[in-house]
Amino acid sequence: MNQQPSLGRSKDKDGGLLKRSLTSLFSLMGLQLGSRLLTFVLNQALFRLASPRAYGTAAIQFELILSTILFLSREGVRNALLRAWPRNTTIHTQGSTSNDDHVSALTNLSALPIILGLPVSLATAVAYATLASDDVRHQPHFHMALSTYVFAALSELFSEPMHNRAMGEVRTGARVRAEGLGITCKTLVTYIVLLYDSTRPDSGEFALVAFALGQFAYSSVVFFSYVYQMGYPTFWPTRLATRQSSKATASRSTFYRIASQYFDVSSLYLSLTMTGQSIVKHILTEGDKIILSWWSPLQDQGGYAIAVNYGSLVARIVFQPLEEMCRVYFSRILCPAAETKSTSTGAQFDRRSLGQASEILLSLVSIQLACSVLVIAFATVYLPIFLHLLLPSQYLSTSAPKVLAAWIWYIPVLAINGVLEAFFSSIATSQDLQRQSRWLVGFSVVFIVSAIGFYASGFGDVSLVYANTINLVARIIYAAQCASTFFNRNKTAHRWKASTPTWQFLLAAALSYLAISRTKTHHQAAILLQTKGHGAIISAIVMSHLAQGVGMGLCCIATWWLTSGRYLMRRAFVKTD
Repeated sequence: MNQQPSLGRSKDKDGGLLKRSLTSLFSLMGLQLGSRLLTFVLNQALFRLASPRAYGTAAIQFELILSTILFLSREGVRNALLRAWPRNTTIHTQGSTSNDDHVSALTNLSALPIILGLPVSLATAVAYATLASDDVRHQPHFHMALSTYVFAALSELFSEPMHNRAMGEVRTGARVRAEGLGITCKTLVTYIVLLYDSTRPDSGEFALVAFALGQFAYSSVVFFSYVYQMGYPTFWPTRLATRQSSKATASRSTFYRIASQYFDVSSLYLSLTMTGQSIVKHILTEGDKIILSWWSPLQDQGGYAIAVNYGSLVARIVFQPLEEMCRVYFSRILCPAAETKSTSTGAQFDRRSLGQASEILLSLVSIQLACSVLVIAFATVYLPIFLHLLLPSQYLSTSAPKVLAAWIWYIPVLAINGVLEAFFSSIATSQDLQRQSRWLVGFSVVFIVSAIGFYASGFGDVSLVYANTINLVARIIYAAQCASTFFNRNKTAHRWKASTPTWQFLLAAALSYLAISRTKTHHQAAILLQTKGHGAIISAIVMSHLAQGVGMGLCCIATWWLTSGRYLMRRAFVKTD
């Protein structure tokens, strides 16, 4: 039996940081679960009201524009602020002059995305409007919808000072309420406009406008929700009252002298380094949308988008909140205390915190590997059966079914990569980030070559999922090696072997897959659902097939719990000082 790491064996050096992080994680997961269940129901109507062409334009190309503006403008600043925000600063603990001065410098830095967003949004919009194909530009109200998306992105950036303050003070409730209400309003507005458009004689004219107005509703609701909860922030950096010029400062560059009057310079340099790195990282993250926008017909772009929408439900509900809270937790627990000294090998970390960080990281990877095994074992059996229930008829002839099947293999690497890169971003120095940027360029070449190779072999749009999988595997190996190097350098035991699933659990999952997929009931249920559709879901054959899967799944979970899960969770909620 593998020796499994246990959660929380050591105490937090920041009091209840682990408990606050777990509370934040569950809150974010609750937000994602509630909002996604609501939007899942409404999206079923959206998919049937919008044509694959309109949905492909909105969900692939306009979302690419939106994510480009937001990612390049704010990602680097967000990550830098998570590492720099004082560990002992919450809504209840403020008042020290030095601490307030530091927080003011970070508050100024949190306004930087607004400044960066103006040129980034203008350049992105002009470039896209120029390079978009005629088929895209000739859709009704294309330029109006594009302008609304850009304006929505800028509106969302105005929420950044409040978002960063909420994350720095671990005020997850403010974010949960703002984003939950925003997602709900976005879906409702889109649905209402599409429903109105479907009643008009020239149905489909306002399809793009519907998605654009929905996005603008989201950014507006998030902004005013934050304002209601936290008050109006500072949207422009203000000069710090306690910062005075000195001989040491006077000998610096002009940029340094000016920046030091408004920002914490080390945090500013780190955010600029991360922002520069985010360009390459964004190309890797959104590479599938970039290639689709150039190569794939709009009809297939809609099919790919709906498949990714379904496939990413697990990622959005579980993996995204987990990754974000890992960034917060590891950034706090591995932030060197102010009184510790640096050596030639880098900052000195508390040994108890290092041990706990290693333990938490191994435990998270162990749980994700076990969940990945279950996803592959059961989703590969049940997905083909329920395709006719998930996809509207007009999407069955697109690439959506094949893309959904490929996503089953993509989800595990997506989950593990998120946690490992969250850890890396929490410990990386500027030199580490520059080194990673060079590797990311190499990974982008791997992605492009893989995608072209799969396309040339006739895999179609599924090529992008397989290429992304190969790319993420390479990034996982790099991030895992960096984590090992970090712990070895700080003389902390860290064995990846401790996170691998036990052979008993793997055997139970394999036997469950064979027992479900090889039965006559499986083939009868598939034929019944394909011929009768939704009406067959309550038939005895389908219900018995589902019951068999639930029973086998519970057996696998019980095996995991008995062989490793109880060791992981035994000390998960240990009281901390």
